[in-house]
Amino acid sequence: MDPFRIALANLGFPATPEESVARTVEAVAAAARAGARAVCFPECYVPGYRSRAGRVAPPEAAFLARAWSAVGAAAAAGRVTVVLGTERLVEGGLRATAAVFAPDGTLTGFQDKVQLDPSEEATYAPGTERRLFQAGPLTFGIAICHEGWRYPETVRWAARRGAKLVFHPQFHEAEPGSYRPSRFADPENSFHEKAALCRAAENTCWFATVNYAGAGSPTTSAVIRPDGTLLRHQPYGERGLLVADVDLAAATGLLAARCRTAP
Repeated sequence: MDPFRIALANLGFPATPEESVARTVEAVAAAARAGARAVCFPECYVPGYRSRAGRVAPPEAAFLARAWSAVGAAAAAGRVTVVLGTERLVEGGLRATAAVFAPDGTLTGFQDKVQLDPSEEATYAPGTERRLFQAGPLTFGIAICHEGWRYPETVRWAARRGAKLVFHPQFHEAEPGSYRPSRFADPENSFHEKAALCRAAENTCWFATVNYAGAGSPTTSAVIRPDGTLLRHQPYGERGLLVADVDLAAATGLLAARCRTAP
């Protein structure tokens, strides 16, 4: 089987919701030019993650509809699958989600964030279910930020059902006085990048984590092999696409399948 090329959009935080859409469309086109068959964006990139700094305009269903239409058109123009970190309004509640667009531009569905961080509960409502997606020969799942770091079962659920790769859109910004890493999974850094290695190794699947490009962020975008070793990572704070070729045959799901207590 030929390698499957993916791209992770390691972009700066958008100044406005409109800028988030423009940057996304540009990155989809760049991923297509790089030969990627799927591109993933950070958590809630459109319109931007609602952090405690409160930098994002209030949610608006009409804006999201226009944004998704533009991203779908970009996916169709580039013939690439797009995993867009975004948000959506469901029965009056705001959910952090990932919208998946097929290479023909069709919106194929959402993976809502099910496991919220306690700090998010005043902003977002939790999702209720998990699902798999398809991009040509690639079956993949999505675990969003906190749920991928702290809840291994969110990744195992997908691997046990045939996912070869799990995308992990995240938002992780520097805090005052926090450690500023220069190498991936530095022992002096927080647990997060070590957790990314574990999610791949404990499930024998690929794990692709994508963050915003922020100065001093404790995590960066990276692609982890099914044996838990690092394939590639984006230099910390550097904007751009991280492109990687993944061998789908290496993702056997063996260890995920052998877990007797997983759902």
